[in-house]
Formats: sequence, structure tokens, C-alpha cells
Amino acid sequence: MSVTPKNYDANIVKKTVFSDFSYLFSYLCAVMAKAGKDVNDMTFFEHLDELRPGLMRSVAILLVAMVAAFLFKEPIMDAVMGPKSPDFISNRVMFELAERTGSEVLKINQSPVTLINTTMAGQFNMHLLMSFYVALLIAIPYLMFELWLFVCPALTPSEKRTSSKFILYIVLCMAVGIWFGYFILAPLSVNFLSNYVVSSDITNMIDVGSYIKLVANLTLVCALIFELPVAVHFLSRTGLITAEFMKRYRRHAVVVLAVCAAIITPPDIVSMILVIIPLYLLYELSIKIAK
Repeated sequence: MSVTPKNYDANIVKKTVFSDFSYLFSYLCAVMAKAGKDVNDMTFFEHLDELRPGLMRSVAILLVAMVAAFLFKEPIMDAVMGPKSPDFISNRVMFELAERTGSEVLKINQSPVTLINTTMAGQFNMHLLMSFYVALLIAIPYLMFELWLFVCPALTPSEKRTSSKFILYIVLCMAVGIWFGYFILAPLSVNFLSNYVVSSDITNMIDVGSYIKLVANLTLVCALIFELPVAVHFLSRTGLITAEFMKRYRRHAVVVLAVCAAIITPPDIVSMILVIIPLYLLYELSIKIAK
């Protein structure tokens, strides 16, 4: 079955994609020209050299943020351990909802989850890993800001305003994704996986590193998924996706979203519904953006 949108012309798409990337490259050329360099005579590594200061500052921000996260381990550790606690805000809300509806399924993470360390350097490595995840979340927006600064001198005032808003949208989408992964998906996953029993002869002894990786990976994956509107904006500009195409295959998209929700959530209907609703809203928002 073909999924090619109406009025699709491969030659037009190729030209559009080429023109967009040529336009972006012209920005970079203009930046180089302002620096007094002939772009045509510059090698690949000389191009990278122009980005080096920004990249070095980004690495410095990453290292500083990692050191800060390492030093402020108590509040960060409390935040990381939150999804497994009965006092976590999401768990309290679900408990109140369960009391009102009489559904025991909604009472999540009400039993304490004990974490263990099984290696000599386990807690130290876990501390480093936790610090890196926190620093990465801080450094990614700054890295994007540095990339914008690199292109900015070649932009007109109107283009500067547009591109700065685009970066803001990327950061906002990432922030919403982090919020969703941490407050919604992580508690549901921790509750299901920590209480899942395949045999009464097996006792769950959860390693602290496994727990932190679960919470961190779910949060980062959601941050990427929530960038869907940004990705659609780019694809629609290149002509690879149109709003009509997305509307036409909305039902197919719902099936794909349901499969994605089933993969990233525990296998219960409540968790799937809580995840598929915002994913579907993201899809509808992407249709608006593609127009």
C-alpha cells in the first residue's frame, strides 16, 4: 500500500531539500565571510575550527554542571528517588483518584521499594552516572544556543527573531517531555516492574543502578518523543510531509502510537491510555504545524 501524499513530486522534493540545505549553508558561508575567510578555500577541519569555541564552551558547561550535580547530590538524589516513593506527587494524585473511583489499579508505589548495591564502586559509579544525566539535560539547550550563535551573524533581524523562537520551541518541547517522563511514565513503570512476579520462588532485589537508568532513560526518551512537532516542522518545510498526508493516515498513526505506548509503558490499559493521549495530542499539534 503506498503512503505517498497527493501531489508528491520527487524532483520538487529534492530541489526543495537541496535549496533548504543550500540556504543553511549560505548562512554558514556568510558567517565565515564576516570572519574574513574564503569559504571555498577552507577545509572540513577549518569549518569545524569555527565551531570550536562554542563546542568548547558547551563541554565546559557540561563539566561544570556535572560537578555541581555531583556536589548537590542530596536534592538531586531525592528527586531521582521520588517516583518510587508513596509521597511522590504523582503517586499521591493516583491514590486520591483510586479512592474516589474505587479502582485499586490506580494505587501505585504504595509499598516501599528497597534498592541495593552489589558492587564495591557501585554507589560511586551511580553518583557519577546521575550527575552526568543531570548535566546532559542542562547542556543540550546550551549547545543549541551555541549553534544559534554560530549562525546568528548571517541572519537578518526577522530571521533572528524566527530562529530564536524556534530554539525556544525546541527547549519547551524537551521540558514538557522531561516533565511527562518523570512525573507520569517513570512512576507507572517503577510500580509495574518492581511488583511484577513471574514466580513466587523469585525475590526482587533491585539494583540502584538499574533503577536510576530506568528513570533517566524514560525521561530522556520522552524528551526526544516530544520533539515530534519540531521534526514535523522541518519535514514539512522540505516537502517530505504535508498536513493533508498526516490527516489522511491519521488512523494508521494512531495504531503506531498505540504500539509505541505499549512498548514504553507497563502492559496495563491505564498506563497505555495515560501515554497515548498526549502522544495523540502531539500528532494533532504536528498537523497544525505542518499547514
